[in-house]
Amino acid sequence: MRRGGGAERVGLFVDGANLYHTSRALGFEIDFAAMLGFFRGGTYLVRAFYYTALVETEDYSPLRPLTDWLAYNGWQVVTKPAKQQSDPSGRMRLKGNMDVELAVDMLELAPQLDHVVLFSGDGDFRRLVEAVQRMGVRVTVVSTVRSQPPMIADELRRQADAFIDLEEIAPEITRRQVEPRGRPAPPAPAAPAPRPTRATPADPFADTVPDPEA
Repeated sequence: MRRGGGAERVGLFVDGANLYHTSRALGFEIDFAAMLGFFRGGTYLVRAFYYTALVETEDYSPLRPLTDWLAYNGWQVVTKPAKQQSDPSGRMRLKGNMDVELAVDMLELAPQLDHVVLFSGDGDFRRLVEAVQRMGVRVTVVSTVRSQPPMIADELRRQADAFIDLEEIAPEITRRQVEPRGRPAPPAPAAPAPRPTRATPADPFADTVPDPEA
């Protein structure tokens, strides 16, 4: 599904918090330099977007090292300040939904793309995926069904033209192994050979698990 007969034009759209929790549930961290290399293979990568809300304090945001690194290494980073809100139990939680920003960028760029790759399991994106498909763009969603619970909403998986389980491409985009959340730790694998690329900074999101049905 290529326009003009050349290499397929691809756009990456990464829901940062959702990807962080998905990879942690599977037991690894993402190497964002390797991810760009993986999706550039055999395609023309038009743009790679990374979306996250930033927790700003007086002098430091724990996500700033990651977003700064991404901005200097091929990613277009879209951020906004996170807000603190109390849940019904009175516990303070951080809220920083980036769905609107991601949707606007995807719809604006879609006429220049043949293929959208969305890293998220959020069911709220189902209508966005449907709208982009009506514009003639193929949509692949990357998340996982191998965690407990699965990190992708069923309606989003059904809507997508293709689904890639994040665990299947982990060998190509893994920064390092971590202890998985929500399931027993697997036996430790043999240490992989060092990558020639620079390691990307870790992404220290708040320790809350997103609801894929949200």
